[in-house]
Amino acid sequence: MNTVRYELLEGDDTGIARIMLNRPEVRNAQSVAMTYELNAAFDTAAADDNVKVVILAAEGPHFSAGHDMRDRAVMDGHDTVGTWCGFDLPGGEGLFAREEEVYLGMCRRWRDLPKPTIAQVHGRCIAGGLMLAWVCDLIVASDDARFVDPVVSMGVNGVEWFVHPWELGARKAKEHLFTADEWDAAEAHRLGMVNHVVPRAELETFTLALARRIATKPSFALKLAKLSVNQTLDAMGQRVAIEGAFGLHHVAHSHNQLRFGMPVDPSGLALPPRRPRPSSGEAI
Repeated sequence: MNTVRYELLEGDDTGIARIMLNRPEVRNAQSVAMTYELNAAFDTAAADDNVKVVILAAEGPHFSAGHDMRDRAVMDGHDTVGTWCGFDLPGGEGLFAREEEVYLGMCRRWRDLPKPTIAQVHGRCIAGGLMLAWVCDLIVASDDARFVDPVVSMGVNGVEWFVHPWELGARKAKEHLFTADEWDAAEAHRLGMVNHVVPRAELETFTLALARRIATKPSFALKLAKLSVNQTLDAMGQRVAIEGAFGLHHVAHSHNQLRFGMPVDPSGLALPPRRPRPSSGEAI
């Protein structure tokens, strides 16, 4: 693997696997190659009966800048994980197939991995980076973490793994989508999206300690507990809602392709300026 590093921890951390995003030179922007390497790492952890907990972390100053918009790699050479193929077909058919495979389909697989997963997030976590964090069961963030989905600025309703209302609540989801404002780790914790916020220097240590506590539990019980919560979300309509939003995502792609000659509105490709911090006593 070149863009992802997989390691089995030893000593007191036996039973814990750590997956590291490893494209720090581009802020861990997710290329097609990186996505398949990440999937292979998750599969390796799933197949290892000695692994009870998986940590997803990142090298460099930022967790992930999202999908690599410059990556135009063809799908040849990758063993697809889904059955919705036809990646080279013209029009919206090929684009839908590609995003169903590389974005939505991968997120489904990782969300349903039958072992507890913890996202260890620091720095910027943008758009597709949110998708990586959101498919994990727990999120531990450093106090310098910043989150944003600026995709509405690009003429699309949001990222492909559309769980914003579940992660933020409906009104905050609308606000963050409409404005493309970023939110910090403290706000993410207040909204219930993040489990813990810790100083950057303590992020790895704290996350490992949390993983150790989880790893002391019986593996089958952990799998069943995770499945129970995920099934509850599905019964509440999460999976159907994600599928519906993905369809609207591609309506937006088609509109932009007709209007601008590309799947996104080019005026929104530059990230928006950071939201000014409120003065003391001012409501956030």
